[in-house]
Amino acid sequence: MKKTKVLFVCHGNICRSTMAESVFTHMVRERGLAELFEISSAATHTDEIGNPPHRGTQAKLREVGIPLVPHRARLLTRSDGAYYDYIIGMDGENARHMRRILGDCRAKVCLLLDFTGAPRPIADPWYTGNFDETYDDVAEGCAAFLNHVLEEV
Repeated sequence: MKKTKVLFVCHGNICRSTMAESVFTHMVRERGLAELFEISSAATHTDEIGNPPHRGTQAKLREVGIPLVPHRARLLTRSDGAYYDYIIGMDGENARHMRRILGDCRAKVCLLLDFTGAPRPIADPWYTGNFDETYDDVAEGCAAFLNHVLEEV
């Protein structure tokens, strides 16, 4: 069976997208589905390239018992558009930049909470400082997204 390739994207790739990458990776492993997915994350801007996940992301994941996926921030590239099946942003600004970067593959862009019954942006904890709220939204979105993918298979 072909792996579903998922790329989570946010502004700097140190808060929301790395949190989503870790949460979703944990969810699929817990359900015994790891072999069905390839999961990564990227940034729309160069601000944090090469940096590890934000300490707030690390602390929140540790608090809820989810292993942090080893990661260094990287930039979304045009070639990611052809490679990944799902390219999932966190808010409208991310989506605009993602579409610009991806060009012909911009139709693959969606937002994580679009898979839930209450689509909305996920607030950036870099600015809000609220990693609890971000985690709640990311966990809700990842669960809904996983259900979506499994229904399509």
